[in-house]
Amino acid sequence: MGKTVLLVEDEVRIREVVADYFKKDGWEVYETDNGSSAIDWYDAVYPDLVILDIMMPQMDGFAVTKQVRKRSGVPIILLTARSSDDDKIHGFELGADEYVTKPFSPKVLVARANSLMKRATEHYLPTGHMISFGQAIVNMKSHQLQLEGKQVELTPKEYELLVFLLHHKNNVLSREAILNHVWGLDFDGDSRVVDTHIKKLRAKLSCESHHIKTVIGTGYKFE
Repeated sequence: MGKTVLLVEDEVRIREVVADYFKKDGWEVYETDNGSSAIDWYDAVYPDLVILDIMMPQMDGFAVTKQVRKRSGVPIILLTARSSDDDKIHGFELGADEYVTKPFSPKVLVARANSLMKRATEHYLPTGHMISFGQAIVNMKSHQLQLEGKQVELTPKEYELLVFLLHHKNNVLSREAILNHVWGLDFDGDSRVVDTHIKKLRAKLSCESHHIKTVIGTGYKFE
């Protein structure tokens, strides 16, 4: 799957236009119009990027930022009609990564999102495209796994599952969240497919399989 963004904006026209620009750029877009449902959506899909309007019903963008930051370090862009320095400072203190003041160009917003994602990836991966844990190395460019110096063949879904777990290390991921992110919301099967792929992935990880922990009654996490 490509990059995913959760777009939280209560002004329908703005949300539709922004969503169209992101889709044209190859992003998978999840949309909602209020802060309360934004948390539910985040927990369901674990997006790669969150874009939040500050002034929203039920829960404002600041409150959503605070809740998302308790869950992960996912990049967050705040949208606001106000340019107050105090608002910006408050947003940054809560963990926001970027501030965009309305009115704005959707095309420029997509460009800023791509730049933010690139910086976030480079920060997460010191070598630019490699993740290592124990005796395992994941090459993000070639989509390959090496274990103790030997290449391990992964299916596309096994690779996506492993990378999703790695990007959310130490976070408990529900089976539904994994299913939605790796297989997509339109997948007709049930969550047992996650358990099957976790079992296969653990077998291929061999001596490093202990990193994938089962959280009884919920799902899995990578430690």
